[in-house]
Amino acid sequence: MANMSLKKNEMPTQDAKVRAHNFDEVALGYTEEQAIDEAMRCLNCKNMPCVDGCPVKIHIPEFITKIKEGDFEGAYQTITKSSSLPAVCGRVCPQETQCESKCVRGIKGESVGIGRLERFVADWHNTFCEEEPTRPASNGHRIAVVGSGPSGLTCAGDLAKKGYEVTVFEALHTAGGVLVYGIPEFRLPKAIVAKEVDTLKKLGGIFYICEYLGVTPSEFFDMESSNPSKLDAIIADMKKLNDKQLDTIAALVKDFIRR
Repeated sequence: MANMSLKKNEMPTQDAKVRAHNFDEVALGYTEEQAIDEAMRCLNCKNMPCVDGCPVKIHIPEFITKIKEGDFEGAYQTITKSSSLPAVCGRVCPQETQCESKCVRGIKGESVGIGRLERFVADWHNTFCEEEPTRPASNGHRIAVVGSGPSGLTCAGDLAKKGYEVTVFEALHTAGGVLVYGIPEFRLPKAIVAKEVDTLKKLGGIFYICEYLGVTPSEFFDMESSNPSKLDAIIADMKKLNDKQLDTIAALVKDFIRR
């Protein structure tokens, strides 16, 4: 039976007196019972306005239906068809201005807690699923992704799922970019990001940590993973690069074209 409550299930959190003495994650996540009860609030709209509000077009009604049925792993598989970082996005994606803002239940009352359900599904998978992700068959093409922030990880994940052999170059000591260096532990635990990165590695992504984008084109192509005879594209988040790095990218592209 549908749950017609006008309010979302409350997110369990650390008691204020407890969290005042630690840096652990404040939000604790739904229990299975809370997740199913919240999923029951979804009306499974035919025109799916929530999907229109999702930047990566996750089939939200489908994964929520899986939760209603108690098929949490099925819900995870539905999400990961479109998203490479469900445990991250379930925590820090601004659902209130995206998918949840389009939810019909929000017209009278609160929208369905889509982000909370995504987080629940991802955490359930990471806790209980022992099966390794299936590495897609290689399509014979290799891509270099410069930077392992949210856009770099998303790009690497999407390409890896399509069979590309992806090499990610990161200047800092840990993959994740702003997810690791810009968001505090009590909001997004570093272990959550590390787990998502580990999944991408198992899909076929190769990560070079502490590789600063200041190398010359010849040095870049001397790297085994960047052999120009095998590399098909270089992808970088241009907004995050300084002038020197932009010059390096420009030189890399010119050299790449010549080769």
